[in-house]
Amino acid sequence: MLELAILGFLRDRPLHGYDLRRRVAALMGHVRPVADGTLYPAIKRMATAGWVTRKDEPGLAAAPRRVLYLTPEGRADLERRLREPDELDISDENRWFTLLAFLRHLETPEDQAAVLRRRLAFLEEPTSFFYDGDRPMGAEEFGDPFRQGLLTIAHATSEAELSWLHATITTLETPAP
Repeated sequence: MLELAILGFLRDRPLHGYDLRRRVAALMGHVRPVADGTLYPAIKRMATAGWVTRKDEPGLAAAPRRVLYLTPEGRADLERRLREPDELDISDENRWFTLLAFLRHLETPEDQAAVLRRRLAFLEEPTSFFYDGDRPMGAEEFGDPFRQGLLTIAHATSEAELSWLHATITTLETPAP
């Protein structure tokens, strides 16, 4: 998830490490804090893999700034991750949001729609947080207002996402006039 966010933000534009950290933290920091001890080793691994390159450029003050750039290999890896996301990237809401933040970088509407269809198929499977045997339980079955709240919120979120997915897939798959 961290590597995808780094590649995605650098696909948007070259960034200084501090700016990159701030953007990554804004996107996914509410779920997992992004510390320097996490970000900079990931950048180093990605540089070693040839996905990013670092260049010293003049800073606003006197000190030079190390700016990160996405390489063609990094761009190819980003596109592969977007086109062929892991199942966990589709099913885990936080990973999905990170993927969704950069899905526009896939070149064709067909590729974008294919990823959205995978998420749609996942969401259309019957599921619940609670089961009675093999039967999913609905919010109305609980006297516990907290479980009712959890299921009510999850249902509303799911319905909103399903509506958005259907509309967006239709738009992506409708030929331009």
